[in-house]
Amino acid sequence: MKLIVIGCGRLGAALCEGLSRQGHQISVIDRNPHSFERLAHIFQGQQVAGSAIGHEALLAAGIEKADGLAAVTSSDEVNIVAARLARQVFRVPRVVARLYDPRKADVYRRLGLATISHVTWGVNRIMELLCYSSLAAIKSLGSGDVDVVEVEVPHLLVGRKVNDMTVLGEIHVVAITRQGKTFLPTLGTEFQAQDLLHLSLLVSSAGRLKLMLGM
Repeated sequence: MKLIVIGCGRLGAALCEGLSRQGHQISVIDRNPHSFERLAHIFQGQQVAGSAIGHEALLAAGIEKADGLAAVTSSDEVNIVAARLARQVFRVPRVVARLYDPRKADVYRRLGLATISHVTWGVNRIMELLCYSSLAAIKSLGSGDVDVVEVEVPHLLVGRKVNDMTVLGEIHVVAITRQGKTFLPTLGTEFQAQDLLHLSLLVSSAGRLKLMLGM
């Protein structure tokens, strides 16, 4: 995948390293060229010195062909502007923004942007949101018998309906995120390519869900 990381602080550098280890094509943007010194030796991606909210730097980083973008600078304002540019102007399908002030979370949600806040948790979470390599558990409920998970709809389920993914008492599609907006589906809702499914399931049914998803 072609991914862009905006901000080369501790989180940005760690994210670049993690994504590079997974074999993705990475471009990192930072206003301060010295920030790139934080990058690990494993990083072989592109380094772009420039404004995170300037078209010149974004174009130089290859945003027109990007599969995903993570805005993780130390400024909420820069992150949200960069994320909006990526989503609304360049139509990047997967956009994640770092959030310091939780009071601004509603602003991000209204823009259809996923957010992260904790550095250690954030690296793994952003990688999951950008890559969807497997079931991503986002919450465990009660005593841990029920999980809420996210997964991108596999090709084999495109055109199928929510009812086909429902196992009463075991697996339920509780929401779908499509083109940056999340909604509650009906049993007759058809899956579309790049839909992000939010499912609740019994932990004991995880194997059954993976079989249904073709994993």
